Amino acid sequence: MATENKNLSEYDKNTIPNAKDFRFGIVVSEWNETITEGLYNGAFEALIDNEVPAQQIIRWNVPGSFELIYGAKKMLQTQNVDAVIVIGCVIQGQTKHFDFVCEGVTQGIKDLNVQTDIPVIFCVLTDNNMQQSIDRSGGIHGNKGTEAAIAAIKMAYIRQQASMSHPFNQPLLSSGAIQIEETPIKIEKE
Repeated sequence: MATENKNLSEYDKNTIPNAKDFRFGIVVSEWNETITEGLYNGAFEALIDNEVPAQQIIRWNVPGSFELIYGAKKMLQTQNVDAVIVIGCVIQGQTKHFDFVCEGVTQGIKDLNVQTDIPVIFCVLTDNNMQQSIDRSGGIHGNKGTEAAIAAIKMAYIRQQASMSHPFNQPLLSSGAIQIEETPIKIEKE
């Protein structure tokens, strides 16, 4: 496994855009609560670490991972957020239910990203067993919630920059920052 014995949740704060003015929503599945709480804590702490005020982080709980889609949709419609993180955990069982839930949630979140202008960040673990989920929610492989929060900050920043009249001449620098350059306006004389 490529991530074995690696903590992928470490990040360089110098490569993260300023997040203090952004507002984030986090929709958390109550199913596999031990895991989803660990993911939520990782996301919340990363947002706070990047200067997002606690009052600009909105949390909603939903019963399970399948309900993340509806929760995220309603949050997008009502909470004036810059990005939404959906947090869930689906663990392989002995039936095809795992496949249907994973596919449905993945497609639903993809659809929200296509249909709306606000990024929805996918933080749903789809593991073979509980130990894999523990390892990815604050264990030996770090915390996917942390990674989702950093992705949310970067996507909120991209959304903000894209809404400005400046074109993206160089979308991403090696530091992870986005460089925005103004295009000179040509004025023709009559």
